[in-house]
Amino acid sequence: MQVVTHQESLLKVSGLRKYFPAASGIGEYLRRGQRRYIRAVDGVSFEIPAGSTFGLVGESGCGKTTTSKVILGLYKPTSGNVTFEGNDVHGHLPGSVKRKIHHDIQAVFQDPAGSLDPRLRVGSIIEEPLVIHAVGDPSSRKTVAYDMLEAVGLTREHFFRYAHELSGGQQQRVAIARALALHPRLVILDEPVSALDMSVRAQVLNLLKDLQAEFNLTYLFVAHDLSVVRYMCDRVAVMYLGKIVEYSTTRELFDNPLHPYTKALLDAVPIPDPVNLRERTPLSGSIPSSMNIPPGCRFRTRCPFAMDVCSKIEPELEDSSASGHYVACHLYPRK
Repeated sequence: MQVVTHQESLLKVSGLRKYFPAASGIGEYLRRGQRRYIRAVDGVSFEIPAGSTFGLVGESGCGKTTTSKVILGLYKPTSGNVTFEGNDVHGHLPGSVKRKIHHDIQAVFQDPAGSLDPRLRVGSIIEEPLVIHAVGDPSSRKTVAYDMLEAVGLTREHFFRYAHELSGGQQQRVAIARALALHPRLVILDEPVSALDMSVRAQVLNLLKDLQAEFNLTYLFVAHDLSVVRYMCDRVAVMYLGKIVEYSTTRELFDNPLHPYTKALLDAVPIPDPVNLRERTPLSGSIPSSMNIPPGCRFRTRCPFAMDVCSKIEPELEDSSASGHYVACHLYPRK
């Protein structure tokens, strides 16, 4: 795939692969004495312009969270590059540059309760990144924590509470406040509302939009809920079994989905109207193992439109209309 080039791209991911060695000692994981690998991310490329929200969507196990962890530096890539503001995140960089990258990329995780230290009060949780990066003195850090609490819609009295004394929505607001305490440039949002009640989800999503405008943030939004992605994102990449199968603006993706997998995902979004029911194309079978990816198109085992060529040649991600709408499918031959 040729990555779409945006002006002032903050983050560039090029040919990213992340393979995990399968556990040795289990016979089914070994073949002819050679170790097998779980191909969690298998050649992913995209760019995120500064100030935008980029969505990464797909079923559980498609590799979207692994991609975000490689970007964060929690995993080292098997191959490929992650470039942030022109610097290779996993390259040999001076310590000061590395610290700046870790300062400018922060994350909000799916489970707010699991991501907050139960031994610390809320104020200390928000101040912790400031302490780690040696920002300010105790007094100024406390002021920042108060300001962040106010920014996410909490009050000063929450400063002295523990995480277990808060609701799920309040816990996620604390996690957002902690992520923003360093005033980062890029925030990775990994399923930030999937663990919350439906009424609270809308509040948190609106909060994230308001904070993006206030702090000039760039978001990488990882999700499986397409209705949330449609509301939040400017561009979307759809992942299946470690690869991006479709990539375009959000509006184009929802108005004109091309890949059969994307269409199936959109069909699965419930419509709150019992009268105007739409026709659905159900997928048969299950996702193949990422240790044993089928030859050719990796979606062909579930695709209702599979052809002979699909079992022989893996489709490349190509611009279907020279308008930035990329799709990897033999139904749309390269022009």
